[in-house]
Amino acid sequence: MADIIQLLPESIANQIAAGEVVQRPASVVKELLENSIDAEATSIDLIIQDSGKTLIQVTDNGKGMTETDARMCFERHATSKIRTAADLFSIRTMGFRGEAIPSIASIAHVHLKTKTAEADLGTEIIIHGSKLIKQEYCPAAQGTSFTIKNLFYNVPARRKFLKKDATEYNHILEEFKRVALINPKIRFRLIHNENEIYHLPEGNLRQRIIGVFGKNVNEQLVPIEEVTGVVEIKGYIGKPELNKKTKGDQYLFINGRFIKSPYLHHAIKNGYDNLLGEDEYPFYILNLDLDPSKIDINIHPTKQEVKFEDDRLIYNYLKVILKAGLAKYSITPSLDFDQDLSFEKVYNETGYSAPSEVNKNSNFSVDPRVAKRKEIDSWESLYRELQTDDENHITLPSTASLMPEEEKQINYGQAFQIHNKYIISQIRSGYIVIDQRNAHERILYERFLKALEGEQIGVQQLLFPITIEYSPDKTEILTKLQPELIRLGIKMEPFGQGGFIVYGITPGLEDQNFEEVLDQVMQQYLNNLDLNLGVNENLALAMAVHSTSRSYKKLEIEEMQHLLDDLFATDNPYVSPSGKKCFINFDLNEIEKLF
Repeated sequence: MADIIQLLPESIANQIAAGEVVQRPASVVKELLENSIDAEATSIDLIIQDSGKTLIQVTDNGKGMTETDARMCFERHATSKIRTAADLFSIRTMGFRGEAIPSIASIAHVHLKTKTAEADLGTEIIIHGSKLIKQEYCPAAQGTSFTIKNLFYNVPARRKFLKKDATEYNHILEEFKRVALINPKIRFRLIHNENEIYHLPEGNLRQRIIGVFGKNVNEQLVPIEEVTGVVEIKGYIGKPELNKKTKGDQYLFINGRFIKSPYLHHAIKNGYDNLLGEDEYPFYILNLDLDPSKIDINIHPTKQEVKFEDDRLIYNYLKVILKAGLAKYSITPSLDFDQDLSFEKVYNETGYSAPSEVNKNSNFSVDPRVAKRKEIDSWESLYRELQTDDENHITLPSTASLMPEEEKQINYGQAFQIHNKYIISQIRSGYIVIDQRNAHERILYERFLKALEGEQIGVQQLLFPITIEYSPDKTEILTKLQPELIRLGIKMEPFGQGGFIVYGITPGLEDQNFEEVLDQVMQQYLNNLDLNLGVNENLALAMAVHSTSRSYKKLEIEEMQHLLDDLFATDNPYVSPSGKKCFINFDLNEIEKLF
């Protein structure tokens, strides 16, 4: 039998490695930016064209490379960061595997220029798909410039599965932010399609956060700084005003390296306690500095997963330190005044004074008159919901004599509401249960979509125009979407750098924080990019999802009827644009079988 095992050519081995290291243009950006950080650069420029598919260029003023090092950096597993296996547990540099550059060079056209401070001339190297095209001396400034063109040109299957430009660009922005935020003493610049998006001068962390996210976050930042014998935690967390319904503004670093850790994110959420809703995400930029020997970052080529020697200890430190930080600035959970306050509620309803303190372990007894009244209330509540006659009137039990005359009969018309969430309506074959929010989302989606396609939508003119400011990346999105937003009834114009003046808004949004509305719509729009929707469908969905975030509320009879009429007038009343059911049908025959 002939031998069948053979050594793969270096070019193929590099392409296989590239499958893990280089997943999209943002992966290239991450690796090149981190190399510049390791080179001790104080100024880094990132230039992007066509969301990185055509061009990615990173230029820095770091130490540069010698001629030999410049050629060696394209060899697999060639690195200046480690020498022995033991070095893996004392790493503080961003890179150390020696895989990124050869992986990138195997699937792109790479042009390198680099020079050290001591050299008179620099080195220029051109490589296409791992094949050396050119290497010679050249004039160059100190530092390194990597130009990556035609990414995945020789792996068409990988290029085919890249997302839309807007999606890939959003991933690049995230990688840029991660590196720029944790390195505030380095000047960063980002240029996309010849437009300067970010120009971040050297400064401190607070200044860098403001430069990235805009001036509006300044007053909402809470500084965190605590040094223990195990870990040093520094950074900023956001006040509850910066909480969002979508992920995106959570940045956790270990020794200056961005990591993804659902476990530690849970610790941070616990640190907020009742200040954070179940479906909300806090704002934070935190760096945990600890002994490299206590962690293992050599788990995945992206180096964004970390194992701790004692993860429970880090969890508890993080949670306690955040709680203390919030308490220090008098940010404490507020009382829920909608909550049933048991004894106080019962006593106040009957005219008695509630005791100032009640020991839960004491033999405290409720006045029998109070208990009786509470029992009556419970039965009345039950009958209000369940017992109706043929004319849709509530028929109360004998205890109705205790109620005012005008409350003895309540006409619910053709529908009634339960738990401020669902509407029950009788139909010939049984009844249907409608989810208010899903139904509302379907109605608004079709209304917004028709508006984007040319149908006139109402505009609520503002008595006093609103001036809002956004970070550079969001300003770019708003400018791009401005014509569509105008058709949706949002009349706004650019005002200065990153500013907009809003003159009119879509009816129904006038009682909300409009800056937050636009922020959430933009985030939802970006989240929807992977759904392969057109701009109109995406924006209509983003507006509908945000506009219905408060749809679970008490409705009057007329409001319920209008919701039902509007839902069944839509093109598709069965499911919301998010893919959830708008209503469920219950057949009368099936109900009878249950009895």
